[in-house]
Amino acid sequence: MLPSDATSLRGTLDGHLDISGRWLWAADRAVRLADLAHGTSLGGRLPELAGKSVLLATREQITAALALIELDGVARRIVICPPDLPSDHLTQIATTAQIDAIVLDPDAPEAPGNVPLRVPCTAELTPTDTMVRGDHPSEWVLLTSGTTGVPKMVAHTLMGLTGAIKVGRNPAASVVWGTFYDIRRFGGLQIFLRAMLCGGSLILSSAREAVADHLQRLGARGVTHLSGTPSHWRRALMSPAISAISPRYVRLSGEIADQAILDQLRAVFPQAGVAHAYASTEAGVGFDVDDGREGFPAAMVGTGGEVEMRVVDGSLRIRSARVASRYVGSEQAHLCDADGFVDTRDMVELRGDRYHFVGRRDGIINVGGLKVHPEEVEAVINRHPDVRMSLVRSRRNPITGEIVVADVLLRGEDAAAGERAAALKREIMQSCRDGLAEHKVPAMIRFVSALDVTKSGKLARHHA
Repeated sequence: MLPSDATSLRGTLDGHLDISGRWLWAADRAVRLADLAHGTSLGGRLPELAGKSVLLATREQITAALALIELDGVARRIVICPPDLPSDHLTQIATTAQIDAIVLDPDAPEAPGNVPLRVPCTAELTPTDTMVRGDHPSEWVLLTSGTTGVPKMVAHTLMGLTGAIKVGRNPAASVVWGTFYDIRRFGGLQIFLRAMLCGGSLILSSAREAVADHLQRLGARGVTHLSGTPSHWRRALMSPAISAISPRYVRLSGEIADQAILDQLRAVFPQAGVAHAYASTEAGVGFDVDDGREGFPAAMVGTGGEVEMRVVDGSLRIRSARVASRYVGSEQAHLCDADGFVDTRDMVELRGDRYHFVGRRDGIINVGGLKVHPEEVEAVINRHPDVRMSLVRSRRNPITGEIVVADVLLRGEDAAAGERAAALKREIMQSCRDGLAEHKVPAMIRFVSALDVTKSGKLARHHA
């Protein structure tokens, strides 16, 4: 957690941590954190943003990172927008969040018409003798992902966002964090905050960068701690450039980490600690699991502590100081139940002494009235040694309403050809019959050359 006398991200960096030798690295530029002591990314206009509700809408992650450090404790509210937000959504968010200032790129198109103050931000720091350090908590607002309409806005405090981070006064300067995430989404923001508050430097991803190029850049900078979704990691493991990195710590979050991906990462990085974390934009960081097994111990549920968990009708619920405070501008949407628990809508199943994630409540496939969680089927398919990743989805059927079909990405480029392909389909289908109820077994398996991943790093799920 933050030191008791720390009121902002910048104040913590300036007053509690040694930032000499630490960097923010993007694909085409770098900023030394120590230079923030005498420079500004906002062209000296930070005083104009004091007490305001600010929309952060820069294209590049590095400018967003610099602006966050400067704005926290100064702005009343910081709404953090991912770069792919449609312009009409941006306008609606600006109105709903009562935005009165926007931070964006100098060459950006016109800001929404209802925002009176526009402040440009660059990664080229402007020297300044007048530093503004905030002394009151800002509200950090993140946008939910995975929705088709305007995203919901979820309000956090810096204290809540950093509740799972152990801040030390003498962190290891040798730590170099990297992430496949964008730091303007919850998973990436967590890594940004960990890097800033736990020492070391941070290597930022780039949406325009090929996976192999990103891995080469991570290796060249000496990445020691690396985070991403299971889908991020599966794509990375497909690249020969995976040999460029040798991290000491590997972290997964954002999707179900099945046993197959955990075992693969352990095999490729035998020297690394491998952990998977449970977190969501609304519930904050719930817990980490570092025992090498999928799911989490049943003893973690119903025992109180810093993070309290319940399972209600199969759905995981969480209560802690890390939970978001509210939805901004959505007074009708209740974030917590009457007891203060967030219903995560992530479904779990108790198997022995361990809970296993089986999927999302709103992602169920209905086969003749029987429920199928796609992720549960994928976990079985992914165990096959020739499978890299899979996507299970529904297809309409006149008799059962829906049937289960699977798109499978294999490891070898020639594995999907000829007699070998037919044999693989039989093997995978038999694994499903052995490990799943009859209605969960795919009616069809199709080998594909690629699987789509969303901008938040998760498998793109859809119904056909």
